[in-house]
Amino acid sequence: MKNNFFCKSPHINLYKEPFNKSKISSQIIYGEKFKILVKKKKFTKIKTSYDNYVAYIKSSNYINKFKPTHKINKLKALIFKNPKNLNKYKLKIALPFASKIEITKKHKNFVMFEKNKWIEKKNIEIINKKQKNFTTILKMFLGSRYKWGGKSYSGIDCSGILQIIFYYNNKFYPRDTKDQIKYLSKNIKRKTFKKGDIIFWKGHVAICINSKKLIHAYGPKKKVLIMPIKETIEKIEKTAKLVVEKISSIDY
Repeated sequence: MKNNFFCKSPHINLYKEPFNKSKISSQIIYGEKFKILVKKKKFTKIKTSYDNYVAYIKSSNYINKFKPTHKINKLKALIFKNPKNLNKYKLKIALPFASKIEITKKHKNFVMFEKNKWIEKKNIEIINKKQKNFTTILKMFLGSRYKWGGKSYSGIDCSGILQIIFYYNNKFYPRDTKDQIKYLSKNIKRKTFKKGDIIFWKGHVAICINSKKLIHAYGPKKKVLIMPIKETIEKIEKTAKLVVEKISSIDY
């Protein structure tokens, strides 16, 4: 238990290598648990508890005593210093969707999760609550910026938007597309699609929201958007020279 730590920033970037020019490979969000493997001057090597992701962080904004009671159920939850004067005390930061918090105080329609940090009650749900309709989660991110390695409203990638569905529902799911495609054993052989189908290409993934449309964080368009399924398959094959490698389905 002594080596369990929890992120205290809205998000902390994870780097593939301990170098300043290393690319961001993923992120941890507020309340996410991890273990420290090696601690150096500028970088700390960690292993996330949720998906066993090994990477490096620069930030030291984490604690080792934390008992989350609730989680954020909206795309982002604005933070206030004082719930009595919202305009004057609104901070320029927000907690991202699926962040885990520990409520320490309540005041009318607000809860405090850190000293002088309040959010609205409508933005939280008890920690074990599940969202059975995955499209509700996916559609929250519509229009969000595409960001390689991102996992929040400020930027998210294709595998991150798929994983966040499972993370919110307290169920394991790999982080990267190459691992996600291996994790799902089911390979659907059909030409028609239905809600919940997951379409995998090499290095990319999208989720069908019905028989004709899918949603994905799409690099070329630099955002999360809904597109026609068949048109997307044709576009990716034409522009990226990639064909569909696997079709599976969401099961949680």
